[in-house]
Amino acid sequence: MERWVGRVALVTGASVGIGAAICRQLVGAGMKVVGAARSVEKIQALSNELSGKPGSLTAMKCDLSKDSDVMNLFTSIKQQFGGVDVCINNAGLSHNHSLLDGTPEEWREMLDVNVVALCLCTREAVASMRERNVDDGQIIHISSMSGHRVTPNPAVHFYTATKYAVTALLEGLRLELRDAKSHIRVAAVSPGIVETEFAPRMQKSEAGRKLYTTLECLQPDDIASSVLHVLSAPPHVQIHDILVRPTEQAS
Repeated sequence: MERWVGRVALVTGASVGIGAAICRQLVGAGMKVVGAARSVEKIQALSNELSGKPGSLTAMKCDLSKDSDVMNLFTSIKQQFGGVDVCINNAGLSHNHSLLDGTPEEWREMLDVNVVALCLCTREAVASMRERNVDDGQIIHISSMSGHRVTPNPAVHFYTATKYAVTALLEGLRLELRDAKSHIRVAAVSPGIVETEFAPRMQKSEAGRKLYTTLECLQPDDIASSVLHVLSAPPHVQIHDILVRPTEQAS
C-alpha cells in the first residue's frame, strides 16, 4: 500500500457498515479519504475517531440518487484535494418487495443508486485521473454475490438485476480502459451475507437483523480487507472480481 500513501480515495455510502470499514482501513494505510453519504454526521464522527491515524477522513454530504449532488461532490473534491486517485463505489440499497409487488418508484431508486450513480462516479473519477495524467488509478465496485446467481428469495430479485448490471459494467469498463491504452484498473468485490445495516434498512425494521443469526456472517472488515488486497496488487495485475461468502452460506 506504500504507493497510495497521501493519495485521495472516494468512498460512497461511507456512513456505516462496509463503507465505514473501508474508510477506517484506508485512513490507517495513510490515504486521504473522502467519505460521501447522506448521513454526513456519522462520517464526521468516524473522522473524529480516526484523528491521529496516518491518513485522514473528510466527510462530504451527497445524495447519490441526485446527479447534481454527485457532480458537486467531484467539484468539491477537486477544489480541496485536486482530484480522485481511487473511487470505491460502495453505496447500494434494496427494497423488500418481489417483482410482482414492487413499485416503479422503488425500482428507479435502486437503479439510480446501484447503477446510475455507480456509473456517474466512475465516469467522473476516470475523468479526474486523466485530467491529472494519473495512469495508475483504481475503480472498485462493491457488488454482491447477487450479481452472479439468482436466489429463490423474491424480495431481492430486482436488487439482483441491478447487481447483474454491475457485473456487466465492470467488464465493459475494463474493455474501454484497455482500448484506451489506460492502466487505470477496475475491480469488484462481491460479498455474500455481511452483517451490516443492509437487511434492517431493506425490511425497514430491526427484525431484519434475524438474518444475521442464521449463520456466521461476514463482517465489514472482511470486505475492507479485500479492497486493500485489490489496491495492494502491483500495477500490472488486474484483479477482476473477488467473490467472498461466509463459509456456512449455501449459495
